[in-house]
Amino acid sequence: MKKITTALTLLIATYSFAQDCSQGRYKEEIFSTISTTSDIQYGSNLDKNGDNVNLLLDVYTPDGDALTDRALIIMAHGGSFIAGSKTGSDVVDLCTDLTKKGYVVASINYRLGMNGIPFPGPDSADATESVYRAVQDGRAAVRYFRKDFTENNNMFGIDTSQIYFGGVSAGGFIALHLAYLDDISEFPNYVDTIGQPGLTGGLEGNSGNPGYSSKVNAIVNISGALGDKSWLTAGGVPVLNLHGNQDGTVPYNSDILYMTGIFPIMEVHGSAAIALQADMVGVNNCYKQFNGADHTPHVSNSNYYDTTITYMTGFLAQFTCGDPFTCSDAALFMSISDLKINKAEFSVYPNPASKFITITSGLVNDYDIDILDLLGKKVYSSHLNNDREMIDVSALKSGQYIIKLSDETGSANKTVVIE
Repeated sequence: MKKITTALTLLIATYSFAQDCSQGRYKEEIFSTISTTSDIQYGSNLDKNGDNVNLLLDVYTPDGDALTDRALIIMAHGGSFIAGSKTGSDVVDLCTDLTKKGYVVASINYRLGMNGIPFPGPDSADATESVYRAVQDGRAAVRYFRKDFTENNNMFGIDTSQIYFGGVSAGGFIALHLAYLDDISEFPNYVDTIGQPGLTGGLEGNSGNPGYSSKVNAIVNISGALGDKSWLTAGGVPVLNLHGNQDGTVPYNSDILYMTGIFPIMEVHGSAAIALQADMVGVNNCYKQFNGADHTPHVSNSNYYDTTITYMTGFLAQFTCGDPFTCSDAALFMSISDLKINKAEFSVYPNPASKFITITSGLVNDYDIDILDLLGKKVYSSHLNNDREMIDVSALKSGQYIIKLSDETGSANKTVVIE
């Protein structure tokens, strides 16, 4: 194990209520530097070939942090269950920025490999087995930190009542199945959980740290999907879903999943379907849809990345800090209501913008202009009685914003990207 810095070892009792976030913890980057403890073994198990695999994780902690009962986020990388790493670009920046906000973050490796790859091609059983192994590993990672708290003096200074799980692509599959596949009777009967290597031990599996809970407070799914949306029932784990609606790798709605873009596997249920199911059964959820975006858009686009980290921050703060949270994505898709506005004249330009934006409204009577960030926070407000307004936006952080026009008759919204 490579250890870059010495981790905190003071044991503090855990709490089941929100923490004090008055200094910006979990919401702002309050730490400028972080440290990483790499290649910690959290368990082991057999891969698809029957070979033993040591399961490793990296732990990110903020430097100079005096708090010793911090919220923990466990992140799982993508790679279609055949590739990827805990140090991949899809997770490292997220781990780093969340740690700067005061979280302890763990990035995990899990068992990779799928029967049928590359030939003759995997089927639904092959793919499901790979997911099952990875979910067992994810559960073992959660248990590892609860075991460390109890048996090893809480080496990483976490609050075991504040554990969250997030994942990207295949990692999103892990997060969703860890949260909602909670009854062995739900598991597909075409999967051999006895004869196949490394699949024994039921839903909890035999990857390590038995006797501890693998429950989490909430999950974050980035471009992942669930095998059966009916597994999400009333009282389920809160979920934040982020997905591009042009995802060519993992369906953003209910559709057939193709392994490596070639082999049809099975119908899966992406973020849009999960959000609808969560709404139907009353589970706390938020869905951010990236219109026009392909798979894992946060990896290659800074604006999508900023939006992703903003949604993660706001969604999780309702649990870590007790902050009110409204999934403002609904506001992004609001249509023009009864506001007496010339739709052709309501425009925002340039878009994207860096210094100034001009808003044309078609309105000459009194109305309000508000600019909101993606968490619904008002960052600009003005009362006007003309049909055109130039606004200085140079002080705003880069990202996506909502332009809201309103009067006594209704409101209308457009979005703008600030670079």
